[in-house]
Amino acid sequence: MEFASRSPVNPAIDGQSLAIIGADVVVMDEVRRLDIGIVDGRICELAPTLQQRYAHTLHARGLCALPGLIDTQVHLREPGLEHKEDLVSGSNAAAAGGVTTFFEMPNTKPATTTVQAWQDKLQRAAGRSRVDFAFYAGATAQNAKEIASLEGRAGYAGTKIFMGSSTGSLLVAGDADIKTLLLNGRMRVAVHAEDEDRLRLLRRTVCGRQPHDHPDRRDPQTAEMAVRRLLDLSLETMRPVHVLHVTSADECALLRRHPARRLATAEVTPQHLLLSAPECYDRLGNLAVMNPPIRDEHHRLALWQALHDGVLTLIGTDHAPHTLSEKARPYPDCPSGMPGLQTLLPLLLNEVARGTCSLAQVVRWTSQRPAQVFQVIGKGGLVPGLDADITLVDLQLRQELTPNQVFSRCGWSPFLGQKLTGWPKMTLVRGNLVYADGQLVGAPIGKAVKLGPVLSIVPPS
Repeated sequence: MEFASRSPVNPAIDGQSLAIIGADVVVMDEVRRLDIGIVDGRICELAPTLQQRYAHTLHARGLCALPGLIDTQVHLREPGLEHKEDLVSGSNAAAAGGVTTFFEMPNTKPATTTVQAWQDKLQRAAGRSRVDFAFYAGATAQNAKEIASLEGRAGYAGTKIFMGSSTGSLLVAGDADIKTLLLNGRMRVAVHAEDEDRLRLLRRTVCGRQPHDHPDRRDPQTAEMAVRRLLDLSLETMRPVHVLHVTSADECALLRRHPARRLATAEVTPQHLLLSAPECYDRLGNLAVMNPPIRDEHHRLALWQALHDGVLTLIGTDHAPHTLSEKARPYPDCPSGMPGLQTLLPLLLNEVARGTCSLAQVVRWTSQRPAQVFQVIGKGGLVPGLDADITLVDLQLRQELTPNQVFSRCGWSPFLGQKLTGWPKMTLVRGNLVYADGQLVGAPIGKAVKLGPVLSIVPPS
């Protein structure tokens, strides 16, 4: 790998052009040896031999070029909880993991429930985020019209509804209030689907006070009940919805057969695909606690099957960092959540090496489908005319994940100590090199992305 240029500047920032030479490129579900030509931050050529001349050249033989990942569910904790993470440290972790766009969640302090709070996040991200971004607004029982007014603005990811209580104070538990939110606006609504009434019942009746009890305190029925209610309301209002962090075979079966399945998309996290109870609680204790919970092997295998079948549409991390001291509090007083931005791609590349999935599927689940589901303008593939968001990976590199590699402020990962095959080596955002060989490169250049009109009906997978 060699970067040749007339000067040490980033070519896209400098308004110049860049050629990436000799990479194996994942395009149209195939891996082909192609060169990539970039002008003004966009891909302009993709060919065995480039026809134009470029001011800068990046020699990438031996590496594979993937479209930059789009993580549609992250918690970067700013404002109010910056001791866990902020937009700088979180976006640095994204860049190191090949993630070039993130959608950030609203359960900060204060919560992002007003136009003013959303604008504050945009201002905080400008000049500080290393990768591109959009921010959700959090739903309440009173703000449906206000947050609907944000639709169409650059940097607006849509509405986030918490049907069940989790980290933070946001909660919209009743069907009437959820219906009001769905009737206001057109963009796809992202939903944390756990039934609040059942959560309260389980808190009273499940007496265990160990991490192993977490899947019982938030059981599969809790999720299935909420998803059923949500899909019924989606069908009634014809509002497209996105079910976040599906965890159970029960939800997958419902998503597979419900009449609203063409209105709904759904995502799964790497944690739920790769960890299972009780082993993860034996090994990790509170570090394995997240909402909804890691469940047993039956559910884990059902998630993989649903992902392969297209019932689950995409993969998002639910990156939710907490400090180790916070996670060390006795269960159930420890906070729920774990970091995941930086490890999303290495974990999936390791599954490619193991034969669990293909490289083309990883691209589909982490880039193409997120862009399609949310209609992210200019993103989602290595195609002429789209932004030159690219991660160059070494598919053969096998190394252990160690604490000194972690860019997230929390400083840990549930996958520390694991040897993984396949790692990001370089990340480019709109043709700008932002990460290379373990080091951050240049100044933060992230911009707000814009989401186009959402297609109500999801095409079959």
